[in-house]
Amino acid sequence: MLKKNLVILESPSKARTIRKILGGNYKIGACVGHVRDLPKSNFGVDIEDDYEPKYITIRGKGDILKALRKQARAADRIYLATDPDREGEAISWHLMHALGLDEKNTVRITFNEITKTAVKKALKEARSIDMDLVDAQQARRVLDRMVGYKISPLLWKKVKKGTSAGRVQSVVLRLVCEREEEIEQFIPEEYWSLEVNLLTSAKGKLTARYNASDNDKHELKTEDDVNALIAKMKKSKFTVSEIKHGTRRKKPPAPFTTSTLQQEASKLFGYATARTMRIAQQLYEGVDIAGEGTVGLISYIRTDSMRISDEAYDDAISVVKSSYGENYLPEERPVYKTKGRAQDAHEAIRPTSAERNPEAVKKSLTGEQYKLYKLIWERFIGSQMTAAIYDTLAVKISAGDVVLRCSGSILKFDGYLAVYSKNEDSEKDIAIPALSEREVLTAKEFLPAQHFTQPPPRFSEGTMVRTMEELGIGRPGTFAQTISTLMNRGYTTKENRIIYPTELGEIVNDIMSEHFTDIVDADFTARMENDLDRIEDGEMEWKNILREFYPPFAEKIIEAEEKIGDVEVKDQETDIICEFCQRNLVIKFGRYGKFLACPGFPECRNAKPIFEETGVNCPICDDGKVVVKKSKKGRKYFGCDKYPDCDFISWNLPTGEKCPDCGAHLVLKGRLKRVIACSAEKCSYAIEAPENYD
Repeated sequence: MLKKNLVILESPSKARTIRKILGGNYKIGACVGHVRDLPKSNFGVDIEDDYEPKYITIRGKGDILKALRKQARAADRIYLATDPDREGEAISWHLMHALGLDEKNTVRITFNEITKTAVKKALKEARSIDMDLVDAQQARRVLDRMVGYKISPLLWKKVKKGTSAGRVQSVVLRLVCEREEEIEQFIPEEYWSLEVNLLTSAKGKLTARYNASDNDKHELKTEDDVNALIAKMKKSKFTVSEIKHGTRRKKPPAPFTTSTLQQEASKLFGYATARTMRIAQQLYEGVDIAGEGTVGLISYIRTDSMRISDEAYDDAISVVKSSYGENYLPEERPVYKTKGRAQDAHEAIRPTSAERNPEAVKKSLTGEQYKLYKLIWERFIGSQMTAAIYDTLAVKISAGDVVLRCSGSILKFDGYLAVYSKNEDSEKDIAIPALSEREVLTAKEFLPAQHFTQPPPRFSEGTMVRTMEELGIGRPGTFAQTISTLMNRGYTTKENRIIYPTELGEIVNDIMSEHFTDIVDADFTARMENDLDRIEDGEMEWKNILREFYPPFAEKIIEAEEKIGDVEVKDQETDIICEFCQRNLVIKFGRYGKFLACPGFPECRNAKPIFEETGVNCPICDDGKVVVKKSKKGRKYFGCDKYPDCDFISWNLPTGEKCPDCGAHLVLKGRLKRVIACSAEKCSYAIEAPENYD
């Protein structure tokens, strides 16, 4: 009987696509992700034996490995075809050990896309396992185990069981908590803007804007400032002092990386990062397309490279030429430079065939698959096209010593906008009537507007991904997982796509920030990521990073153990009697904070929300008391105990006093640096809270 080749992949769905490509001479197996890992029941790293990891077979993988061993024994040649990154390389290495494979007939293959051409090429370029990639993954895994396994018990004692720390997640949690603190402490400052509607001598209309940067002597901080400026301008002639004609080229955006795809899908579709990656994985692994069968529609999805292959470039140019014309082709091939270090063995995320137009496959895709594929296809095609060209006009208008400006632009040539115009709302044509220098204009209307400075915005999943990438925290494939972990742990919550820290998250962050400053330091984490890159490049021995990290880290664990002590969050007994068993209810601390529960659990399962009194009367109805409540997603807020008769709610604690400027109620803001501020959005009254203010 003729023995066959065996190809081992991670995903069963990917296996179906590969089976169609390779045909009957190849058996296809799937390991369904990692098969070996550090044990959950103990540390799993031998410190005395130079940080040697102790791997065991993952529970539930025994039957999968048994089936793969049987297939391997019947094969002449075994191809390990797991994902083309550190994690995939490590899985192949673990498969070698778990299956007892012979290096003589076992090789490693990688492909950036699941197409016939790419897979056949990978078979011809089979190689041995890259131990630099494996070692980089081992170093990351052991570092994560050190942080999580050693710090988590302290958090269990200090807060509650089930809490955890992570090398990357703790940094991201700190970013969320620090941003919330900035917002709570922010004091708005008043400022004004001014526009003037003008008429030309030919009765043409235009609007000019006042820019403080052009007028150092006339800052508009108050209504009196703007009124004084208007009075001054009314005494002057409005004269066109300068006209500048120009051309502006707007270059196309680069093809997608993992993080930019997550950001754009979040902004345009409201997709969570995990959802984007799930859909992208389906498109990468293969979709059943009418008339073609199972086809991988996009290239590998975990990448920070903007490079595309020569074949993909030729493919895109052919589509641009046939669909839009040669004048949409740039004179030189576009090159997009990646910031910092990128996994340039990969490509950007792109369609496997530019000829496969989204509309041609729409009927074979789900709604969300179509939307994401269309986005990737349009971005890729657009990235290989010419820039958009605008005719621009900038006008300076003088009223005495006061300068006003207006500008306009008209799209002259759409270029890449013919296919990708997702973010062009601000690029609408703005026409300006014909003007000549020294022409006198007539002021028809002055339009002053009051504004207040705004605090920095809270993170959405998209902006968090961008921040993680900019700071060098984690790798592209881990961004979505990190954000999901924080939410699953109850450290953060999401409301209307915005990320907030929960009370539990703030408590954990306070402990981490006080006792493990390096772990929550973004620069420290970024340097560690750079060291992992050096290991991958063969520039650093993988255990060196562990030898440098662990000894001082172990000392901090001992120090924190002594300072924190054996703290136990004991249940506080209340005077409230359980209506079922007559015991006194106790205060418990759960995922979303405190709640009342019967100490007779599990015999008695009585539990109810707890409304902690603040000692402040409701600022709306006066009869009610302000109490601490929790939203369904675990975020703390303040409300009236007379609800639903009184619908007062506030994210900040009312003080019970009125604002001396506008009469609205005052609130206490900030957790560390506390401020008493007006609750009215357009009132800037604020004073520093007295020390130990209660």
